[in-house]
Amino acid sequence: MTVKRHAERVRPNARQVRETLMRIVFLVTACISILAVILICIFMFANGIPTIAEIGPANFLLGTKWKPLNGIFGILPMIVGSLYVTAGAILIGVPVGILCAVYLARFCSKRLYRVLKPLIDLLAGIPSIVYGFFGLVVIVPLIQQLTGGSNGKNILTASLMLGIMILPTIISVSESAIRAVPESYYEGALALGATHERSVFFAVLPAAKSGILAGVILGVGRAIGEATAVKMVAGNQPILPTSILSGVRTLTSNIVVEMGYAEGLHREALIATAVVLFVFILLINLSFSALKKKEG
Repeated sequence: MTVKRHAERVRPNARQVRETLMRIVFLVTACISILAVILICIFMFANGIPTIAEIGPANFLLGTKWKPLNGIFGILPMIVGSLYVTAGAILIGVPVGILCAVYLARFCSKRLYRVLKPLIDLLAGIPSIVYGFFGLVVIVPLIQQLTGGSNGKNILTASLMLGIMILPTIISVSESAIRAVPESYYEGALALGATHERSVFFAVLPAAKSGILAGVILGVGRAIGEATAVKMVAGNQPILPTSILSGVRTLTSNIVVEMGYAEGLHREALIATAVVLFVFILLINLSFSALKKKEG
């Protein structure tokens, strides 16, 4: 009996030690992640803000010409290009992604689900360069044929490409949010006389809007931060676009294209471009968060 009681006293102590150890591990991991973000922010702002001040905020943010060899650093064309391409990707990818998630969660048969779900997950693992190559050899010629005069590398092509790339993120997160809604919501709607479709779209879907919005935010972040694929299909032209068939250069593409050979003020201007991109993403996330709180 004495040995048994001693063992019972030891077990809780061992469990407490393991729990304490895991708390420490999780705390250290979280602190490392936070520290990494802080160091990145310090590096960008410490190098970018003085450069913006040296060039001039108005000249840098509102300048319409980017000619590094001549000492002209205006990123307004890249800002507008990023906005247009991201907006196009949202218009294309968000409705398709949400509807696909609804279908997988509430309408798809189990046999078909076992085929579609792995294919959608596979899309998330395809490298950006492969998407860019697909856009270059498939989407660009298709847009060129449909539009006639354009060369196919423009805002429309980049928006289609990004719309496809953000689908896996939106679909996966939205499907999980829809499946997390209690079944009583659906059953209650049916009990009130609603059809299957109305129960899904007017009872289940509104209840999952918080998770769906989170998926949209992640998808938009992917669209804004993409560089390689966009560079291959957007035309890579640092000019203000006049239509959706105009070639553009985004903020991310601008950094990727020129960072390899940039030096001096040119290199610092590219870091300042990264600062603008960071603030741009931060503002979009804050806007979505405010919208989420308002709807909540």
